Amino acid sequence: MSYFDAASSAPLHPVARQALLASLDEGWADPSRLYREGRRARMLLDAAREAAAEAVGCRPDELTFTSSGTRAVHDGIAGALAGRRRIGRHLIVSAVEHSSVLHSAEPFEVTEVPVSRTGAVSPQSYVDALRPDTALACLQSANHEVGTVQPVAEVAAVCRRAGVPLLVDAAQSLGWGPVGGEWSLLTASAHKWGGPSGVGLLAVRKGVRFSPQGPTDERESGRAPGFENLPAVVAAAASLRAVRAEAAQEAVRLRELTARIRARVPQLVADVEVVGDPEHRLPGIVTFSCLYVDGETLLHELDRAGFSVSSGSSCTSSTLTPSHVLKAMGVLSEGNVRISLPFGAVSEEVDRFLEVLPGAVTAVREKLGAPTPTTAVHGDALVVDALGKRCPIPVIELAKVIGDVPVGGTVRVLSDDEAARLDIPAWCEMREQEYVGEEPAESGTAYVIRRIR
Repeated sequence: MSYFDAASSAPLHPVARQALLASLDEGWADPSRLYREGRRARMLLDAAREAAAEAVGCRPDELTFTSSGTRAVHDGIAGALAGRRRIGRHLIVSAVEHSSVLHSAEPFEVTEVPVSRTGAVSPQSYVDALRPDTALACLQSANHEVGTVQPVAEVAAVCRRAGVPLLVDAAQSLGWGPVGGEWSLLTASAHKWGGPSGVGLLAVRKGVRFSPQGPTDERESGRAPGFENLPAVVAAAASLRAVRAEAAQEAVRLRELTARIRARVPQLVADVEVVGDPEHRLPGIVTFSCLYVDGETLLHELDRAGFSVSSGSSCTSSTLTPSHVLKAMGVLSEGNVRISLPFGAVSEEVDRFLEVLPGAVTAVREKLGAPTPTTAVHGDALVVDALGKRCPIPVIELAKVIGDVPVGGTVRVLSDDEAARLDIPAWCEMREQEYVGEEPAESGTAYVIRRIR
C-alpha cells in the first residue's frame, strides 16, 4: 500500500518512535515536582521546549505545548482576541484557512480575504480589510488542500504597521522550515511532520497582549492546563529536529516527484485541472480535479489499487457540501484528488500511481455516465433537468448536451445540489463556454450557460 496522504497525518518518524519509547521510561514523573524523578522529567520537557522553539524561531518561554494543533489554534485566537478586547471584536482571515481557524472565528465579526485562482492571498487585501476595531488577523503559511504557500512575511509587515497581531497557522509548513516575517502568534501540529498525534504548538511573542481563556493552572504558563503528555512532547520535538535536518535535501527530491505528477496527469487523463500555485508551493503536495468524476468514488478505486490519497471533493459522505478552499479558489470541486507525499516516498510508487490513475478515472466515469438527462426546449434554450442528482451528474449532463445547441444558444441546467454553484462555472471556464449566471426556478436553481464555441 502506498500512503500518499501525509498532509493529513505523516507516518511516525523513526526518531519520534525512539524518543517516545525512551521517554516512557524516563519521563513518566510529574515535571513540577522537585524530587529526582520530577527533575528528570523537567529536564526532558525543557529540552523539548528549547528544541521546538529553535525550530519555530522563538524563545523557549514563548512556546506552549497543547493537546493538538486544533487546540493551539482555538486557544491562540481566543487568547489574542481576549487580550485585545478593548480594541474590538473584528477578525481577518483568509477564505482558505483551515476549518479550526474558521470555527474559532465564528463568534466574532469576521472579514474573509479572497484568494486568487491559485489559492494565494494578496497582501493588499489585508490592507483593505483592516479597520480601527481589528483585533487580530490570521493567515496560514501554506494551504492544506492545494499546497500554495502564502505571502506571510508581507502580510505580517502590513499588520505590524497597523498595530494588529498576526496569527500564523504553520501546521503544513513547519516541518520544512521556519516561518518568515514578524508574525505575532504561531500554531502547529506534531502529527503533520511525523511526530505523535495529540501534540500542538502555540507560540506567542513577547509583547503580544494575550489573555488565556477558561480555567488555568500553573502548567505551560497557564495557557494549556493539565498534566503534560511528556513522552509525546519529547517525541514531537525530536522528530521536528530530525525532519528539519533532512528537509532541504528531501524537498528537492519531492519537488521532482510532484512536478512529474503535475506534468503527467493532464497528459494521461482527459479533462483534468491541476490546481494550486505551480511554483510557490510545498514540496510534497499536488492536487488535481477530474471532470465528470465523483471524488469519493475515485478515492475508493485508488484505494483498491493500493493508494491512500485524499480529496477535497464537493460531495463528501459526511457533509455533501463543497470544499471551502476549492470554492474560494473558483476551481472544480468534483473529482478532486490530493497527493501529499511523505518523507521517503520513492519514484517507483509515483510511477505506479500514474499507471493506475487513468484506468481508475475511466472506471468511475463509466459508472457515472449511465444517467440519461431529461431535456426540453423552451424558446431558444435547452433545459436539462438534473434535480435530485448530486454533482458531478449535473455537469456530466451539461457536457452531453452543450453540442446540441447552436453557437450563441443557451443551456439551462436545473439543479438542487449546492456544489453545482461552484462546479458549473468552473466547467465553463475549462471548456471556454460563457457562464451567464443563475436564475430562479420552481425547484432548485437554473444555471444558464451560453455556447460560444
